[in-house]
Amino acid sequence: MAQTGIGGVQQYNYDIIKKFAIMTLVWGLLGMATGVYIASELAWPFLNFDIPQITFGRLRPVHTTLVIFGFGGSALFATSYYVVQRTCQTRLYSDWMATLTFWGWQSAVALGAVSYMFGYTQSREYAEFEWPIDLIILVTWVV
Repeated sequence: MAQTGIGGVQQYNYDIIKKFAIMTLVWGLLGMATGVYIASELAWPFLNFDIPQITFGRLRPVHTTLVIFGFGGSALFATSYYVVQRTCQTRLYSDWMATLTFWGWQSAVALGAVSYMFGYTQSREYAEFEWPIDLIILVTWVV
């Protein structure tokens, strides 16, 4: 059970940690399912059904982005927020800023994955995000 401080307020912000932990599982599941699907496309090419958005070339960056940024990035945020609060023995400075980082990060990953499927990339390995999504990531990390 979470310890409460003076006035019945939780000593630590566990809500943001739970949100990032849940999204870690969601992005991990989606990313790995995408990986299984594109591996199946290599074995059975008819699985792309001549739909350009689900061809191997467009889904491979979706797979890597969901696993690296969605799964790995969300896990990084969750552990960082947990460790910082426990190590410093204090609550986060601003719950609003923590929530902003959550929604900023999740929207960047989701928008990036969708934009790849429509062919909008910078064509750089592991840095395919278009510049507006890069700005969302920048603001998220600065906050």
